[in-house]
Amino acid sequence: MQPLLSLSPHSAPRRSCANLWLVGLLGVLVGSPLLPLQAQNKTDGPQPPAASPLSLTAAVPVDPTRARLDDETLFAEGMKYMMTDEPTKALAQFEKLIKQKPNNAAARYATAQALVKTGKVAEAIPQATKAYELDKSNKFYALLLAELFVKQKRYGEAEQLYESLLKQNADNMEYGVELAAIYLFDDKPDKALDTYNRVERALGLNEEITRQKQRIYLKQNKVDKAVEEAERLVANEPGDPDFLVEGAELLMANDRDDQAVGWLERALKLSADLPQAHVLMAEIYRKKGDMTRARKELDFVFANPNLEAGLKARILSSYVDLSDKSAGSQQDALKLAQELAKTHPKDARSQIMLADLLAQQGKKAEARDLYLKAAKLDGSTYEVWGALLQLDGELNQVDSVLVHSQKAIEVFPNQGLLWYSNGSANLYKRKYQEAVESLEESRRLLANAPSAELESMLKAVNAQLGDAYNGMGDHAKSDEAYELVLKDDPRNDHVLNNYSYFLSLRKEKLPRALEMSAQLVERNPNSATYLDTHAWVLYIMKDYAKARTFLEKALAADPNGVSGTILEHYGDVLFQLGEKDKAVEQWKKAKQKGETSQQLEKKIASGKLYE
Repeated sequence: MQPLLSLSPHSAPRRSCANLWLVGLLGVLVGSPLLPLQAQNKTDGPQPPAASPLSLTAAVPVDPTRARLDDETLFAEGMKYMMTDEPTKALAQFEKLIKQKPNNAAARYATAQALVKTGKVAEAIPQATKAYELDKSNKFYALLLAELFVKQKRYGEAEQLYESLLKQNADNMEYGVELAAIYLFDDKPDKALDTYNRVERALGLNEEITRQKQRIYLKQNKVDKAVEEAERLVANEPGDPDFLVEGAELLMANDRDDQAVGWLERALKLSADLPQAHVLMAEIYRKKGDMTRARKELDFVFANPNLEAGLKARILSSYVDLSDKSAGSQQDALKLAQELAKTHPKDARSQIMLADLLAQQGKKAEARDLYLKAAKLDGSTYEVWGALLQLDGELNQVDSVLVHSQKAIEVFPNQGLLWYSNGSANLYKRKYQEAVESLEESRRLLANAPSAELESMLKAVNAQLGDAYNGMGDHAKSDEAYELVLKDDPRNDHVLNNYSYFLSLRKEKLPRALEMSAQLVERNPNSATYLDTHAWVLYIMKDYAKARTFLEKALAADPNGVSGTILEHYGDVLFQLGEKDKAVEQWKKAKQKGETSQQLEKKIASGKLYE
């Protein structure tokens, strides 16, 4: 059944301005009275000869032909500008015409349309009102004014106009549909229902109107009324099982599962292999705890050779969404997904479905392998690459991140998150030039981030750019990237730590480095890494006693996991404080741990400090 051209209750009444202008312009160009342009002044005396359909006035000037042509020229010029999307220039022409003929309805209407195009809805309303008052029989004038009233939320006035249109055009039920929508905007659901009923009495049952009525009834908590509407659809199309399934879904959504079973059984009599009906039956049985019958319903669907694998995957996804999150339900869904993936090994959607379930259950390695398989089968789904890279990262598979991000970029070169993954992997591998190139591209693509999540990602990109540029030795760009992060996120621990440590190594901006590292240890008093950073800044500033204090706190914070770098730093501080034997002892411990400087061997061998 074809639905009426209807206005959604979630949007304002729509009228194609371009179409109306085109109608008017054609009337001017070919002399057709498609859009009444004349707005005659009524007098009690004798009337002049009837004007042509092009006439914009009925007054008889000294030179009527010349005046008429002047008026038509102004109007045509204005219309031309409207067609070329130059409403400001059009306004100038229409305003000249109104100045000469203030009671010209067509000019008022055109002026209102031009004002709407320039975003001046409030200023357009008086012009549209005047056009309508001058010629209330012109439906275009009424429709424009009603549209403007809705834009201004003056629903009562819009309702009056549509009621008038319905009286004048009893056969045009589109006005009834739009009137009902305005009643919904105006929070008058009962009037909307009455109007929808008027439309149905005139045109017969309409699927879209029925669904709109159901939404109203459900919002009013009148479930029985909504079900009655569903029954009307079924009665109107008794051979269509889809209406029965829709009715069953409505019943289930309102906790009427037992009643829904009857509807589903009727649907299955009409079409025994109807997938959605079996899925809904499975859900009803699952809620009743009858997992045997639930599984039987799903097995019937998956055993159907006529259903393509992608559809089966979507059905399984629907079942997963419907079911609860209990261990039993998850295991049941997992078994079905495994069977589906095994039966259709070359269907990407089936592999993704199983991968999703494995990932939800914490089986990351298995899920990652399946996402990779799905990407190889069909690389056109961006979310698959995203899930694959995320799991690569969580599994610390940096080489895989590098390879997979590069392949993903070949398919989706405009996705900043993929470039970020590639840049991060290159940075980890100390390939600083490659890291900078990828991260800069990521920053460019994320620069106009529309969401808070992407804005956060942009901070991460800049933080890593700071690290990468430092690795290249481009300290100016490194500092710039770090400062961009701290401007919006002054408590970013990653940047505060790396920035302050790198400044200390360069022996530059030491007061700034000390300020940042002090913030770190104040907020993270038990972090060995941050305590070491602060201590090293103090060391470079030759405050060895304080440096020793913070290094000893770092050693105490993580006595078993302390790094070779911290032990080497502790040895350096002890040496500066004159405790050379203890310094050598710490350097030897550092060697056993690894992660030390190139000078460590010389320090141990000579018992001297090399920096």
